[in-house]
Amino acid sequence: MYIVSQPKLLTDGQKQRLSQVNAAITPPGYIHFLQRFGVGTYRGWMNVQLPDPEVLKPFAEYDLWEHDENSPITQQQIAQCVAIGTTVDGDFLALHPPTSQLLWLPRHAEQIEALMLQISEQEDEETYALALDEIYGRMYGSGREGAIYYEPWTGSRDHKFLRLPPGEGQLSLEELSGMCRLAFPPDLIEESLYTCYLFYRELGGYVRFNYANGQETAIIYEKDAGQMCSMREQWLLSKGCQPI
Repeated sequence: MYIVSQPKLLTDGQKQRLSQVNAAITPPGYIHFLQRFGVGTYRGWMNVQLPDPEVLKPFAEYDLWEHDENSPITQQQIAQCVAIGTTVDGDFLALHPPTSQLLWLPRHAEQIEALMLQISEQEDEETYALALDEIYGRMYGSGREGAIYYEPWTGSRDHKFLRLPPGEGQLSLEELSGMCRLAFPPDLIEESLYTCYLFYRELGGYVRFNYANGQETAIIYEKDAGQMCSMREQWLLSKGCQPI
């Protein structure tokens, strides 16, 4: 797994919160993953977080999900759940300690689901990455393709946004990203019909091309990598980009 930037180690207080979780009901490898990589975002979709027993308590007052004979918990039991992750779409991954269940609380569906994972019980950080991949496949109906990477939340990252204006004879973002990877060979590439990420260890981040938008590009970098960021920014400006 590619780690985008140097992980920020857990504080003593965060370690204490993690130690209070019942390891017997957590997904395999969850505790090891956080101990090694800290909080962050896995493959651009799942925010891996410290256990939070407070965030879901207000949801017990709202009729967001159906609670019939097929529901793994009642509406009142939502208040007992411990959130351990959220997706970029607003879904919750949570533990329900009284029933020892791992639950998926969807943002855009009416049924809470209990998750029974098929992965091995080996306890390490790679196991939890496999667990998240399995959850993605079950919830979205297909395996997630592309690069496997993790973005730790370091608290020391910055960004620059640029725009490639349209015009006759102007490059497309797809052409620009191809030229950029030749000028600055990346350590990892994540590309789809909608976006392209060129990852660089020397940046502690990446250059992102928003294919769906057709104009926006961005440089995400650690603040101490400002010189490396400036090199890429000047190159993008020389190819017709404009600062935002």
